[in-house]
Amino acid sequence: MNTLSSAMRASTTGLNVERFRMDVISSNIANANSMRVGGQDPYRRRDVEVVGDINGVRITRILEDQSEFRRVYDRGNPNADAEGFVTYSNTDPLREMVSMMGATRAYEANIAAFNSAKGMIRAALNIGKAA
Repeated sequence: MNTLSSAMRASTTGLNVERFRMDVISSNIANANSMRVGGQDPYRRRDVEVVGDINGVRITRILEDQSEFRRVYDRGNPNADAEGFVTYSNTDPLREMVSMMGATRAYEANIAAFNSAKGMIRAALNIGKAA
């Protein structure tokens, strides 16, 4: 039983981490078109650093992507610089959607693993009743 409860605990930590990753990815997507305004840099894409240990997985920190911001020529935009370029967030919505799909699949896998462990515990308890 101890191994099965450990499996359930590991799945629970995985569920929490993947839910948090989906929240961060959603924030990245929501801010993908933010731009430099008044000298303040646009939104910088964020990523979640995750490590595993004997008890499951945990978030160690949130990282800001230091890649270059996207620059688009748009002289008519009031936020354009002297050269006519507007600086946008370094978030790529396509990349974020792929990350969201991965986080969703991992979340679903953790649910399946949790439910399997729960079913095995229930079956073990029923064996004890039948005897």
